[in-house]
Amino acid sequence: MSILRRGAVTAPILGALWMLVVTTSVAVVISFATGEAIRPSLGWSLLYGAVAGVIVIRLSAAWMGVLAALATLAPLALAGTGPLVMGEDMGGVARIAAAILAAAGALGPLHRILDGVHLGALTRHEFENAVIRFLTGLGYVVFTALVVIPFYVMVMTSLKSQQALLQNPLDFTIDFARGWDLFRSYHELVRDFDFAAYMWTSFHVSVLTVIITLLFAIPGAYAVARLRFRGRAALVRSILLIYMVPMIVLALPIYIAFSLTGLRNSLLGIVMIYPVTTIPVALYMLQGYFRGLPAEVEEAGLMDGLSRLAVIWKITLPLSLPALASVSLYVFMIAWNEFLLAFMLLDDPSKFTLTRGVAMLNSSEIPRQHLMAGSVMATVPIMVLFLGLERFMTKGLAAGSVKG
Repeated sequence: MSILRRGAVTAPILGALWMLVVTTSVAVVISFATGEAIRPSLGWSLLYGAVAGVIVIRLSAAWMGVLAALATLAPLALAGTGPLVMGEDMGGVARIAAAILAAAGALGPLHRILDGVHLGALTRHEFENAVIRFLTGLGYVVFTALVVIPFYVMVMTSLKSQQALLQNPLDFTIDFARGWDLFRSYHELVRDFDFAAYMWTSFHVSVLTVIITLLFAIPGAYAVARLRFRGRAALVRSILLIYMVPMIVLALPIYIAFSLTGLRNSLLGIVMIYPVTTIPVALYMLQGYFRGLPAEVEEAGLMDGLSRLAVIWKITLPLSLPALASVSLYVFMIAWNEFLLAFMLLDDPSKFTLTRGVAMLNSSEIPRQHLMAGSVMATVPIMVLFLGLERFMTKGLAAGSVKG
């Protein structure tokens, strides 16, 4: 450990590892963007990274490191050697772009990772800070790749023609020459498969699920958080135990019960069963928030002559709007993305939810790009909704904590 805590050792090791991360990321990006063959070179990446790590701690400004990297990486990229191994058919523009991305992605973040590192002996604080910054950057890269790559592949596949898909399923570039025909799969889903109706069905089923869930979860969570009654502790401990029961275990009993009562293949049955899966988690989330509210405010309302229900309606719920918004969004997402119950209980295409409609596309008779287009239609609305409302919910939670 004493050897590793010398800057002359720490800098090249972290530089080599970071350069390998960068070249792998650049190879993936360029391959997806151009369809050309490109891969990272393990030996060259480690060598360049080790040298870059030493250079960075000897320079006073990040831009000098970037310029030095451009001066060395660009010629090697054009020659076809170096940290990135490119195919012979790759054009000069793509080579230069790959070199610039590799240089900028390596030297810029490396200057931040190795901030405070010098060639001599490092204190424990300096060494741990450098390692933590490297692991943080690695986490950002890995998390982004896990999220972006599947979504990118899904979107690009949905925009391909059947002929292009058969010729090269791994080509994820866009043929802009097709114009509006790029969105042919989406048009056919709406026209021939009635996906607009599926989206509307999923929307109003999700909204009804949110309403029913809150109607049961709010009084239940308030009772657990504020009232004292026999069995309260056991109820609190059992709330999440109900949620932890796998739905697949309940699938057969639900199917039999709904078939006997005539609720199978009906939206009423779906609206009845979805809240069963969301009420436990909503109860758990809300009771924790209700516990954090100052009880003195509610007691003041009771002393002013308000009933318990009036206190909940006029005091507790307004103070809990951030939590209610968070729970509502979470429940909406669960209902929107639910598949098992919809697949098991719905057989009539006129009553399909969106996830059930997407499952219908998983057939050898239906082009693969239609399945990807349906997946995009199921993913994008809930993603936009979450990204649009998350900022306001965060502000509301922060404002509520300050006022409390």
